[in-house]
Amino acid sequence: MADDTEDIFKPKLGRIRSLGGGRAKSYLNQVLHRISSAGKSGFGTRAPSRRYSGYRIGRGSDTLRHRRAGHRFGPSYRRVVIKTRIVKLKGGGLDAARAHLRYIQRDGVSREDEPGRLYDTTTDEANGKAFLERSDGDRHQFRFIVSPEDATELADLKPFVRDLMGAMEKELGTRLDWVAVDHFNTEHPHSHIVLRGKDELGKDLVIARDYIAHGMRRRASELLTLELGPQTEQEIRQKLERQVDQDRFTDLDRALVRDAIDGIVDARSDPQRPDARFRHAMKVGRLHVLTRRGLAEEIESGQWRLSPKLEETLQRAGERGDIIKTMHKGLREAGLDAGVAEVSIYAPNDPRAGKVTGRIVDRGLHDELNDGHYITIDGADGRIHYVALDPRQEMEDLPLGAVVEVQPLAKGPKPADRAIAQVAQRNEGLYTRDAHHAFDPRASKDFIQAHVRRLEALRRQNAVRRFADGSWEIPDDFEDRVDALDRKKARFPGSVTVLSFLPLEAQVKADGATWLDRQLLATEPTALRGERFGAAATEALRQREEQLIAQGLAKRDGQTVRYQRNLLKLLRERELAARGERLSKEIGLSFTETQDGDRIEGVYRRPVRLASGKFAVIEKSKEFTLVPWRPVLEQQRGKVVGGVMRGALVSFEIGKKRGIGIR
Repeated sequence: MADDTEDIFKPKLGRIRSLGGGRAKSYLNQVLHRISSAGKSGFGTRAPSRRYSGYRIGRGSDTLRHRRAGHRFGPSYRRVVIKTRIVKLKGGGLDAARAHLRYIQRDGVSREDEPGRLYDTTTDEANGKAFLERSDGDRHQFRFIVSPEDATELADLKPFVRDLMGAMEKELGTRLDWVAVDHFNTEHPHSHIVLRGKDELGKDLVIARDYIAHGMRRRASELLTLELGPQTEQEIRQKLERQVDQDRFTDLDRALVRDAIDGIVDARSDPQRPDARFRHAMKVGRLHVLTRRGLAEEIESGQWRLSPKLEETLQRAGERGDIIKTMHKGLREAGLDAGVAEVSIYAPNDPRAGKVTGRIVDRGLHDELNDGHYITIDGADGRIHYVALDPRQEMEDLPLGAVVEVQPLAKGPKPADRAIAQVAQRNEGLYTRDAHHAFDPRASKDFIQAHVRRLEALRRQNAVRRFADGSWEIPDDFEDRVDALDRKKARFPGSVTVLSFLPLEAQVKADGATWLDRQLLATEPTALRGERFGAAATEALRQREEQLIAQGLAKRDGQTVRYQRNLLKLLRERELAARGERLSKEIGLSFTETQDGDRIEGVYRRPVRLASGKFAVIEKSKEFTLVPWRPVLEQQRGKVVGGVMRGALVSFEIGKKRGIGIR
């Protein structure tokens, strides 16, 4: 009987989801939370009120504690900045790891403006493919950016990185499997290190948070100081002197914030030691600079009140300065010239932010640790716009030269959210299709389905809950939850839409329906100004017009041009037929065209990018078709999908018999 029970009952442990608490806490986090709630002090700390947070769980904590007790970390030590990210590799994370390795080895990052070279403990030509194969099945991966303050004085970063990783192996008590790439494409040379999340025994590598936050930096600082020697007093003075006028949050500012009592800094004391007098003079000089910038106020002789927004304002100013440098470097490489007045950093939260249309002239990483990308747009308004992107943005859809449109974030609840809340309010807190139809009898099936899709998206963010009978529980604070989710996204653009994957020059002679064609047919086309994109787009429109006339798709009538009826549809069908014929030879299946109202069902294979837009390849046993692509299809690659053609769109049904569609 016992054997039968073992065969029948196979428990599958999963994650418990909570409607109101966000992601479920792991067992370890629950234990730490209970200890913290009980008011226990941190083990081995002097502060009796310090809550225990697990910051010393893992390898490296004992080593750090002994080193702290052994010597004082003084100002003569050379500083090393280390940024850390722990990446989960389960559920497609290895693809992201592959993309990260590919990106840190991109062209132009070495001293010779060549691709970065991967290296490890023993060789200067490490095998990235083999490293990824070893990483297959790992739970997580560590990514470090190591930036020595005096990196320019090092002949080569490789020995320093190898010494650091060797010291970490001793302190963590295990061999480490890592690869690294050195970057010299910024003002501060730095190294990207990717470390597997496994120890030498194949178990998960857990490094104490205390060691990651402090131990690595201390060890790196010790190694750099040993290599270059301690900082001299003259070097320290020169660094402080440079900070007095800098438009960023500096070490002097940190010292002033620490010295402030209730926001007031008392600088009337006169230190006796020469080094202390010099630092005091630098602080006073910095206070005068902050006063001129409106970030400090001298309330009495020798006393200043610091602005509560001091740190935030200076950090934002520093980021802006870095962005401006990045933009001008990219524009020079693209052969463009733009003055400061023509440069804009797009802020989707700014009430003055409007729609921006233009072509991509540069792109890259604004956050190399988290793979956060940016694009630089040569806008139709005559300005150059820097746009930070959501890390989830598919960069293959944003090639250089592509024409894109960026729209600001929508303000306030969406109409669909208000309708859902009103339906639930009349239906005892539940949303159903029938309740929505009773609330609005004129609502079509597709219109109600769109609200269900919205609820499904919110369910994945734990804002609502779905029951087995297809009804939805809408909490009383539903609109507040949705507003909080929108604010969370506010750091990134609300919407980046690709208007054409092709540059203007390629659109002129393209077979499909291009952005130029839509501009020619629009009743209110995008206004074009400036001598860069505006002038180029104006000339491309003239050439496209002549191209359509030559093909018999338009004719000139005096000063106006008349275009053939259903021009965009004709161009799109022509391009799909041509691409379908080429794909048919590649995959060995016959191509079939789809019409409005046709039922589509088959296996989604991959997307293709055409002049008319992005299309999905849907295969059946003996034939295939091309239909407009939607982001949710990527989660279904290799699986059966179904839907109905409705004009130029497809209403997909993801999952058989679920009744949940996406448009």
